[in-house]
Amino acid sequence: MTSFAEREQRSGTANGVPYLILPPASGRADAPIVVGWHLFDPPRTESAFAAAMPLDGLDAWRIYLGLPLCGARKPAGGDEEVMRLGMEDAVRNLYGPVQDQAVAEFEPTLAAIKAEHGLTGDRLGLFGGSAGAAAALGVLAATSLPVAAAVVVSPLTELRPLVAANGRLYGIVYPWDAGSEAIADKIDFVARAPELARAGAPLRLLIGELDDAEAIHAPAIAVAEALVAAGVEAEATVVPNMPHMLVDPPGDEPAPQTDYAAAADRLAVEWFDRRL
Repeated sequence: MTSFAEREQRSGTANGVPYLILPPASGRADAPIVVGWHLFDPPRTESAFAAAMPLDGLDAWRIYLGLPLCGARKPAGGDEEVMRLGMEDAVRNLYGPVQDQAVAEFEPTLAAIKAEHGLTGDRLGLFGGSAGAAAALGVLAATSLPVAAAVVVSPLTELRPLVAANGRLYGIVYPWDAGSEAIADKIDFVARAPELARAGAPLRLLIGELDDAEAIHAPAIAVAEALVAAGVEAEATVVPNMPHMLVDPPGDEPAPQTDYAAAADRLAVEWFDRRL
């Protein structure tokens, strides 16, 4: 089996955003394009996410974007500073700015990548894991570009229960106020399901069997149900034995694909292959 390092891949920076591209086997310039964003947890960089979920066998240009405040864009002080920001105020310092910037930079970044690599395909898919899933859903709700399909993995679809789950983990209670509530409203795709429905893209939500029931399972299922009720194709699928982290820590560098990430990868490819 070909290792990730042996795969054909391209990397660079566009519009200030680090990216990695896995070309389709056909090499067609007009092949569909799937854009994805990694997790905050491992795999937590564009290259590590590409290794974990390369969308094997999909005849598409798979473009993995680095999230703000992650990987090459970590603040001075690296992981320690990110942890400090999160403990100080995860909603204002991390989730809010990462979400806003990822959504705002998507269209110019994609345009720059397409121009640099001569990509001409107009069939677009969106893809992401956890916080990267929130970025994908935010883009789906906001972009002017037509999106043919989307897949999100262990998705952050509603911020409030995730913050509560993290609070239980660290033994703290987050002090919500008007400013942080406004951020949570942006990252609430149960409430924003009508916006996703207007985009009309078929959406598959892949939930890890070991994901938190309140933070991940329940809101992801609620999003799928809301879209189906609105007449949009959507499906929440549980991936057996899959935890929230798709690879072992630290998750910055490409690592061998886990069995559960491979299972999620196959389900994502199946969804995209029939719709792009």
